[in-house]
Amino acid sequence: MVLSLEKKWIWDSWYAHDGERWHGFFLQADKSLGDPDLRHFNVSQGHAVSDDLVDWTHLGTMLTPSAGPAWDDFTTWTGSVVKDDAGLWHLFYTGTTRAEDGLYQRIGHATSADLHSWQRVGDGLCLDLVGPNAALYEVDHVGRWHDRAMRDPWVMRDPDGDGWLMYFTARVPDVSEPNAGGAVGFATSPDLETWTLRPPVFHGGFGQLEVPQVFRFGGHWYCLFCTASIHWSEHYRQSSPQPPVTGSHYLISDHHRGPWRIAPGPFLDGAEPCRRYAARIVETSEGLKILGFADGGKDVFGGYVTDPDPVIPDGDGLLHVGSGPKALAE
Repeated sequence: MVLSLEKKWIWDSWYAHDGERWHGFFLQADKSLGDPDLRHFNVSQGHAVSDDLVDWTHLGTMLTPSAGPAWDDFTTWTGSVVKDDAGLWHLFYTGTTRAEDGLYQRIGHATSADLHSWQRVGDGLCLDLVGPNAALYEVDHVGRWHDRAMRDPWVMRDPDGDGWLMYFTARVPDVSEPNAGGAVGFATSPDLETWTLRPPVFHGGFGQLEVPQVFRFGGHWYCLFCTASIHWSEHYRQSSPQPPVTGSHYLISDHHRGPWRIAPGPFLDGAEPCRRYAARIVETSEGLKILGFADGGKDVFGGYVTDPDPVIPDGDGLLHVGSGPKALAE
């Protein structure tokens, strides 16, 4: 039983466990649009719950773009959810505005007591590419890429202190090959409300490293990301043991702040055409599990989240998916 909706496409998703059950959050758009490529700018966020990441109960829409004009009046895209010490839940998400034709992405913040009814903190905006470290990022939409990338925030506690860390999809400037300019951006906060932009923790290899997720397992840190075959850099194409594929791979490090390196060997979870995209890895009582949305391309777009598959680290800490994603929707 996959996470699906009869009348809506589902794509990027993220997860939180409340101590009793899993909460799945996801991007959704009406299938009445006809063309799945139109989903990105006709988006809202949905919510479902599950005991096992397989059988889901849908709770409906939880967040929509703001009533304009606002910095997030066009889209509310991918994010992550964490709980503070007082038990309040915090959602960090990507927003764009119609005034900029959705080309400039920023990161927003909302809170909830029940993981479903979310209220923006102020106007919601919590982080933009501004400040002393902004010059280390591609701040403007200069035509080298299809957008000004600042999206997919992944927020977690700082293992070295009392504060919080944020990783996000970004790009760096002044790279001769556009497909070598992808980056994982970084910011820190003492309280989940005031954020400071820091230098990127990684760049290179790909034109974009979407939906980053940082986690520790065993003695290693991992940064999961997804990207398309057309966004592999020339250097990575030449060094990879396989032809370009679309899907999810990862960076590996001994520390959550890096230095990070692209994991050697085959791409973790990829195919051409894409099979599963925007994957997340969650830790369960049975070990690591990976789940993401069934893609397949425009003509055979899946639009549902696959059942989870096992992820198994080897003796060197490299990750391997135990089996391919389920291919059947409800």
